[in-house]
Amino acid sequence: MAMTTETDGAAKAATPKISLKSVFKVFGERPEKALDLYRTGKSKAEVHAETGNSIGVVDASFDIFPGEIFVIMGLSGSGKSTLLRLLNRLIEPTDGSIEIDGQDITRMSRQELIALRRRDISMVFQSFALLPNRTVINNAAFGLEISGMGEEERKTRALAALEAVGLAGYADSKPDQLSGGMKQRVGLARALASEPTILLMDEAFSALDPLIRTEMQDELVRLQSEHSRTIVFVSHDLDEAMRIGDRICIMQDGAVIQVGTPDEIVMNPANDYVRSFFRNVDVSQVFKAGDVARQTQVTIIERQGVSAAAALERMKSYDRDYAIILGRDRSYHGIVSRTSLIEKLRDKDPDPYRAAFLSEVEAIPADEPLSNVLGRVASSPWPVPVIDARRRYVGSISKSALLETLDRAS
Repeated sequence: MAMTTETDGAAKAATPKISLKSVFKVFGERPEKALDLYRTGKSKAEVHAETGNSIGVVDASFDIFPGEIFVIMGLSGSGKSTLLRLLNRLIEPTDGSIEIDGQDITRMSRQELIALRRRDISMVFQSFALLPNRTVINNAAFGLEISGMGEEERKTRALAALEAVGLAGYADSKPDQLSGGMKQRVGLARALASEPTILLMDEAFSALDPLIRTEMQDELVRLQSEHSRTIVFVSHDLDEAMRIGDRICIMQDGAVIQVGTPDEIVMNPANDYVRSFFRNVDVSQVFKAGDVARQTQVTIIERQGVSAAAALERMKSYDRDYAIILGRDRSYHGIVSRTSLIEKLRDKDPDPYRAAFLSEVEAIPADEPLSNVLGRVASSPWPVPVIDARRRYVGSISKSALLETLDRAS
């Protein structure tokens, strides 16, 4: 049976865009019998030996949330591409439900399904699949043409999609005049032209050279930041999954083994199969500063009635050499040391907090990649404060916390 973990609190708070519940796919002539045998405890191999049927997807249950890039990955034959095609019924599920915006697409008629695909779902394949006799703009407009849209409207939308991927200047070119990366951008523009809310991408960049592939990954993330869609992306490449994925789904032998954010999976792999995927991952490229920050430092709320002397006494009682000074809304004001605070109190400074701030301390944004702050934390004599986009205090990164994170993931 599948083992899943979904611990991303932000995702759980949202209403799923796509929801799978106990989805199976059996290939063969007697799928119901094969499924019955599997449910009695037979292994996939035993089911195949007895019926000749293969179980491609086993009891898949998870949610995909609006606006996230959800990456499905696994070894060859793990069922990832089959699972992707179940989401728009290019492959028919054998059992279970697949809901999109609360509607079970397994119960839709053929006409309802076609309408859903035209309205909400586009797909990008590994193959560019461009028509060589058509111009770039006509390739980008091809899906709209098939759906019956008028020429003027479809060309307007196709041009807007080409503009989004940086190819508007090549609208009248032919595919043989484009590089591989440019051809894939046309394929992406064709998918975007229908203005889908869901984008399904099956190994979309795997045929590209490594440099172009990285550029396309960056392009996808950029497009997502400008116009958020729900993207389901199949990949066998761990670096790609870590680079673009908000959450990653790991599949093995047709089953969903683990679902989680990259850092969740790196730090808490569900089994040895998942652990083997991430064994050589550079966690400094995965984690952000906010993932490592801890609230173990003494914090002082700067307000009337809390004297610097009282703050100093609190630092002494907690045996801390440094304290974080915050506003009532937990906004970060600065960091003081025992030494700097004692000096300003001795000098009878009218505003000892401000005067005692360690001016050489610069707070780190919570979304800063950990790789960018390793040197700063290593060279700092005190824990480095971390703040969010509203300058609220998230926590501090000490040398020991940093080393523990790197050690746990090694």
